[in-house]
Amino acid sequence: MRFGIDRLLNEPELRAELEGRRVALVAHPASVTSRLQHSLDALIDIGVNVTGAFGPQHGLKGDKQDNMVETADETDPRYGIPIFSLYGEVRRPSGQMMSCADVFLFDLQDLGCRIYTFVTTLLYLMEEAAKAGKSVWVLDRPNPAGGPVEGTLLEPGQESFVGAAPMPMRHGLTLGEMGRWFKAHFNLDLDYRVIEMTGWQPGHAPGYGWPTDRVWINPSPNAANLNMARAYAGTVMLEGTTLSEGRGTTRPLEVLFGAPDIDAAAVRAEMERLAPKWLRGCALRECWFEPTFHKHAGTLCNALMIHAEGRFYSHHDFRPWRLQALAFKAIRRLYPDYPLWRDFPYEYEFDRLAIDVINGGPSLRNWVEDSEAEPGDLDDLAEADEAAWRETIAPHLIYS
Repeated sequence: MRFGIDRLLNEPELRAELEGRRVALVAHPASVTSRLQHSLDALIDIGVNVTGAFGPQHGLKGDKQDNMVETADETDPRYGIPIFSLYGEVRRPSGQMMSCADVFLFDLQDLGCRIYTFVTTLLYLMEEAAKAGKSVWVLDRPNPAGGPVEGTLLEPGQESFVGAAPMPMRHGLTLGEMGRWFKAHFNLDLDYRVIEMTGWQPGHAPGYGWPTDRVWINPSPNAANLNMARAYAGTVMLEGTTLSEGRGTTRPLEVLFGAPDIDAAAVRAEMERLAPKWLRGCALRECWFEPTFHKHAGTLCNALMIHAEGRFYSHHDFRPWRLQALAFKAIRRLYPDYPLWRDFPYEYEFDRLAIDVINGGPSLRNWVEDSEAEPGDLDDLAEADEAAWRETIAPHLIYS
């Protein structure tokens, strides 16, 4: 199969419209060709007139480890072109930034999750391009989590940099498809184009979203492998809790939780009692770790590791958002007074709890805290939203 960047490089007819036009590239470390050459180098090597580049959260180089660590603008030392940060002084490209090019090539590897900020960066770029009369081309890449949809829709008034629009946590789209929905949903008058992949089959073995013949490169520092990408729509919610998500270890965002004062085996048993079907599609393994930084640094934590890989992975059964919600519910049942929710400014949102910002509203937290609420109650909320989302996105799917 070929990703969008590989098609653009190898099919001259696709590049014909770039001749005589100034081009800017939005990229990060995973923006590479099938030969592992960075897209910026590859485009310049074949003579595309690249006049600027943009880096999203974590930077063009992917060197910023944590959230809310900003990147400054700079000049590329090799090519002398400006590199603008879309996670620094601004999140939305300014008029000056937009003036650097006529066509903006968007070549970011996504994880298929609403909270992964590259989705929002695409929307902001499209909105500013519509205002400035610029073109946006998405060089499409796989959604490594495949096509499944899961979670409640972001509620009106809950928009943020980690929640750009009313979509569920696991949206099931590629960024090329997402851009098509953005264009329609926000009624953007924009020259928008997707350089589609060829041969991508998200619902089929062996990759179920990620082609097994492609090397995995971290799109952000803590997105270390395919297992993380599959689990992320659930484990990212740990960022809004006092529980460790494994930052400061070699396997971040692949655990249901880690904590020094919670019995992981007891939590797993309670999860199995409450909703055994929500544990399907993966294996859970009790483990221990001591983070070198971040939450519980230097403290031994008991944890449950998720294995959505190998023979333990069932693509159509694995539901990471429900799995993570169930872990929270089990902890609350076993430890009624545990200080579960972390109160801090999350992605510059100062007036809402981080867990609510992450989940697009308070419904999940309210379900966890309601002692009378059962798994079926959350299922009812989510299933209605998931069905509505599938209907909404159907006209914009490319690879179905």
